[in-house]
Amino acid sequence: MNPPKEIINVGQLELRFLLDGNDTNGQIVMFEFLIPPGAKVPAPHYHAEVDEITYGLEGITSTYLNGERIDIAPGDRLFIPRGAVHQHNNHTDKTVKVLCMLSPASIGPDYFREIGDYLKNNVPPDMKMVTEIMDRHGLIVVV
Repeated sequence: MNPPKEIINVGQLELRFLLDGNDTNGQIVMFEFLIPPGAKVPAPHYHAEVDEITYGLEGITSTYLNGERIDIAPGDRLFIPRGAVHQHNNHTDKTVKVLCMLSPASIGPDYFREIGDYLKNNVPPDMKMVTEIMDRHGLIVVV
């Protein structure tokens, strides 16, 4: 098995990048997403120009899609079209892992590095700045 290309931590979250835009001619980003117990990822948002697919690997992830809770267990998959408001949460007492794919690859390691670096240095975070970072990368926060 090939190791991840890069591991990025965003607060308590861990993203293990398997493919990025450089590998896929800008078409797909793929990463394993580890979400610890009680985590919410991130504020409800939508992607202006990116579709997302999640596939359950370990544990149960609760994804809120346009206000509806959808629990994703191992082997379950969910397509999140661009423009759909969503948020991923872990309501369990164990770390969960999902495989995420984003297409096209415009939301990739650069976004997660930037938001991770910001959150490391600003506790508690300024939500206005978090929103600005997300917006710059095509993630639109819904209040």
